[in-house]
Amino acid sequence: MRAWARKPGYRWAPEPPGPPYVVDERVEALRAAVDADGTPAILIAHSAGCVTVANWASRHDGPVRAALLVTPPFIPPEWMHVARQPLPFRTVLVASRTDPHCTMEQARECADNWGAVLVDAGDVGHLDSATGFGPWPDGEALVARLAGP
Repeated sequence: MRAWARKPGYRWAPEPPGPPYVVDERVEALRAAVDADGTPAILIAHSAGCVTVANWASRHDGPVRAALLVTPPFIPPEWMHVARQPLPFRTVLVASRTDPHCTMEQARECADNWGAVLVDAGDVGHLDSATGFGPWPDGEALVARLAGP
């Protein structure tokens, strides 16, 4: 998905320093990016970025049309706060049957909590470059569908 940021119409939200992942820093970076642009965005998040989007949506509003959340990790509530209410925009959550960070059942729970449509990507690991993903036309098709009316 990082490669998408180099395409016209896409922009990478700034990343705060890290690791470690500090949710408040990431939420603030997303808030700043959404507020700076002002045009309705489609948020695309992978892994911990999905947690960032959920927590941002629980604290802020902004011009967001939809979100594509890809292979969110399961984070037990005792480890970190993850917002669990429906997101206020159309959301698709893509999950993998072989993601080492989240079972399909946990992904289904996230999708239910966030009011997202769940897409089963099959046996694709964490759906990242480490598991062999390069271009992802199915993901781009999901973004195009979210961009539609």
